[in-house]
Amino acid sequence: MKKSICLYFQVHQPTRLRQYRFFDIGKDSHYYDDYANRTILKRVAQKCYLPMNELLLEAITKSKGKFKVAFSISGSALEQFDRYAPEVLDSFRKLADTGKVEFLCETYYHSLASLAAPSEFIHQVEKHKAHIQDAFGVAPTTFRNTELIYSDAIARQVYDLGFKTMLTEGARHIMGWQSPNYIYTAESQPKLRLLLRNYGLSDDVAFRFSEKAWNEWPLTAEKFAGWIKAAEGDIVNLFMDYETFGEHQKEDSGIFDFMRALPAAVTAAGDMEFVTPSQAVRGIKPVGSLSVPDPISWADEERDLSAWLGNELQQDAYNKLYRQTEKLAIINDPELWSDFGHLQESDHLYYMCTKFFSDGEVHKRFSPYDTPYEAFINYMNVLSDFIIRVNDAKQQI
Repeated sequence: MKKSICLYFQVHQPTRLRQYRFFDIGKDSHYYDDYANRTILKRVAQKCYLPMNELLLEAITKSKGKFKVAFSISGSALEQFDRYAPEVLDSFRKLADTGKVEFLCETYYHSLASLAAPSEFIHQVEKHKAHIQDAFGVAPTTFRNTELIYSDAIARQVYDLGFKTMLTEGARHIMGWQSPNYIYTAESQPKLRLLLRNYGLSDDVAFRFSEKAWNEWPLTAEKFAGWIKAAEGDIVNLFMDYETFGEHQKEDSGIFDFMRALPAAVTAAGDMEFVTPSQAVRGIKPVGSLSVPDPISWADEERDLSAWLGNELQQDAYNKLYRQTEKLAIINDPELWSDFGHLQESDHLYYMCTKFFSDGEVHKRFSPYDTPYEAFINYMNVLSDFIIRVNDAKQQI
């Protein structure tokens, strides 16, 4: 049997908040930095989404359909594409039309709802599934939770929502002696198949590709294909942010040339093939089950929830936000629901992270704030105004 390669990309753009001062509370309920959202989306579209989509379409055509890839695109990103760069949506539709690209389901707002509010989690998953079907004409059958967050409890929820396959992280503290290069089942729901990220090989591309101090630099497609071939197991799952290409790893690093050469390098290496997640679980038998009592993710060294809930600032914001869930269900106001969704985007909590060393540097690189404390104050000002609106609306019922 040929070794399988599952290539998956996460596509997400947060809805960034404007500078919202204490004196705005109760007076101005427009929370978003429309200029920054438009400017950044257009920049990333030109540097990453459009050229990469064209490159992947060309790879599918040249390989006569042997090259395959999977995406999950958050609802927040889809909304911004529709608003600021409809040409990006068109380019994703061209990929969908090939039949060689699988679109995955996730939480609509790239949220932590799976941890906080089962009803909100179900709502967001169903909303995202409907949006993907409407945008690309396909109903997703594979699920990836926000930032690959996974646990036994989440596995049960996901299976109950109709999904038979789920992606997560091959975290070392969960895997132990086992390899991520096989398919597993969830111990809490044996009918749910799990595809686990090979973080070593994934991060070789996503993080180390342009590091000239890295002892494997420069990384060529042929070298990388050789590593994949030499890896033990049935399948190598390469999961990464789509913005790796052209945004995090700049064009002059050679990242596009690498991706352009990879399909041919894999073919030339022999005995390997690209598969989508749903194809993988149909063709490869699971070798065992995994028990994950505490949630894992693909973020930071710990591969846990500390990127979003690791300090008191984050926990305070998270708890105050999700306390509004029951009130919002009673009010059922579309505008409040929309703001609630965008305030759930995990990025807002990510910006409040106070870690040091390499993880702290990554958080700082992606944050629009100078410090985590500024991120917290700005978010809590917005949340204070939002809670006032929720309480006022509840009183009017």
